[in-house]
Amino acid sequence: MKIGMVGLDTSHCPAFTGILNDEKEEFYVPGGEVVGAYPGGSDLFSHSRNRVKGFTERLADEYGIAMYASIPELVRDVDAILLESVDGRQHLEQFKQMAVGKPVFIDKPFATSTADAREIIRLAKETNTPIMSSSSLRYSAGISDVVAQGEQVVSCEAFGPAAILDDYPGLFWYGIHSAEILFSFMGTGCKAVRCISYDDVDLVIGEWNDGRVGVVRGTRFAKGSFGCVVHTDAGVRCGLAQPRPPGYYCLLQRVIEFLEGGVSPVAIEETFGITAFLEAADRSREQGGKTVFPEPL
Repeated sequence: MKIGMVGLDTSHCPAFTGILNDEKEEFYVPGGEVVGAYPGGSDLFSHSRNRVKGFTERLADEYGIAMYASIPELVRDVDAILLESVDGRQHLEQFKQMAVGKPVFIDKPFATSTADAREIIRLAKETNTPIMSSSSLRYSAGISDVVAQGEQVVSCEAFGPAAILDDYPGLFWYGIHSAEILFSFMGTGCKAVRCISYDDVDLVIGEWNDGRVGVVRGTRFAKGSFGCVVHTDAGVRCGLAQPRPPGYYCLLQRVIEFLEGGVSPVAIEETFGITAFLEAADRSREQGGKTVFPEPL
């Protein structure tokens, strides 16, 4: 399977390419090869415009990846697409150019607003374009295996680094990872959100339709780890994301299955719910902790 990559402004690009293209890689994932890319880049975001040149040169020099001048030209020549642009504000406009029926993996964040997320979903359905989006933390060792099959989750707290940047929308930068962990256990149905902000911590409290409560603790300590405390009908489960096997390897195994079969392992309703949760959290944060009701799909 020939894979195209859009947006060469994140460390995910060389990491994913190595795992997919290099058969000598310890954690090699077979089934697809990155053969072409559109560099892209966002002038609105410092972490994009300052890095796109370096990652573009690295992919061209180390892996011989062909560079394309436009997204439509790239999409024409490949079987599937990895939308990697680190600025989620670009995703809708870029997806419009690749929604032609070929499967698209949209890296985190899926979008930075419910309006954009809703339109991506509409376009995907209209064009019969399979889509999947997920943070690698959903599948990380120490997280994905913390709850036994059959246990019912009654509450969850997910935690991890959540830096707030001047030129990016609130918790969508790194808070997305902890939100992904939370929703992987709690599922859809969050109806109300409050965010209480401190210098080193954002505490996001979500209330689900069935009365369950889920929490994201976004930290800004010098050192931080991703993890969770999950309350189930069988007891309390605690987990920390482990470095081996790498989270990217665990994620890409699912991504390749999706690209081959066209069926996402993550329901689009859950992906939209994560976007709505973070959007509501940012609004609550700006309003001093006021309760905000997430937008419905």
